[in-house]
Parts: sequence; structure tokens; C-alpha cells
Amino acid sequence: MGRIKAKPEFCMGCHLCEVWCAVAHSKSKHIIKAFLYEQDKPLPRLVVEENLPLTFALQCRHCAEPDCVAACISGALWKDPESGLVIHDPEQCVGCYSCVLTCPYGSIFINPGKREIVKCDLCTGLDTMYCVSHCPNEALVYEDS
Repeated sequence: MGRIKAKPEFCMGCHLCEVWCAVAHSKSKHIIKAFLYEQDKPLPRLVVEENLPLTFALQCRHCAEPDCVAACISGALWKDPESGLVIHDPEQCVGCYSCVLTCPYGSIFINPGKREIVKCDLCTGLDTMYCVSHCPNEALVYEDS
């Protein structure tokens, strides 16, 4: 399974990865429609950490032995044995946020207004990883393992 790798030496903190991640997870997949017209505003599955002098995007690392999966009481998070991805099923999520508390990287986020979480899914089902393809400095790259 491949991963998105952050290269902090190239990140200037523009937050375009956050914007395009939200667009990727919107209904319309269109930047203007997503933010201006969709009732449920799309949320990014990553966050730019600005801890000067280092700035970098933080998203799920799809750990080999994820603490979040072990902590999930409802089975809403699981590790797909084929792809290696940590998958989230919002229909099963009970909103206990145990996964948020146990993630050692702080890369699982609470969806405000709903009792559920959001996390990076490597844009599963889409033709590109929006955060990688829209980063102007190539501070995010996809590496096959």
C-alpha cells in the first residue's frame, strides 16, 4: 500500500491541500459549488500544522497496527487487509471519539455538527488524490510501498 508523504521543506502553509481535500469529499467535486452552494459544507481530511519553522500537512498514516481501530467500540473503523487502508464507516460510528483520543498522530478529526469523525481515505474511489495533485510545491507526494 502506498502512502502520502509530507515534505515539510517544501510546504509554505498555503492550505490548498485542505481546500482541495474538502472539494474531493464534497458532493459536487467543484470548488465553487462545494463551498458556496452545498448545504453540508465539505470538510478536509487533513490539517496543515504551522509550527514554525516547520509547516506540514497532517493526515491519517494508515498504520500497520492502528490504535484507532483497536479503540473503536462500534466496528466503524477497520483495517482493510487487501489495501492496507484504515476504513471508516460513518453509518456504524456512534460518535464516542475514542479513535480521536488514541490516534498518536492527531489525524482523526471530529465533524462539528455531527457525531462522527472524518479521516483521510486516500481519495478512495476518485481518480486522483486531490491534496497531492493540487499542491503547488509538491510538499505532498504519493509513494508506493
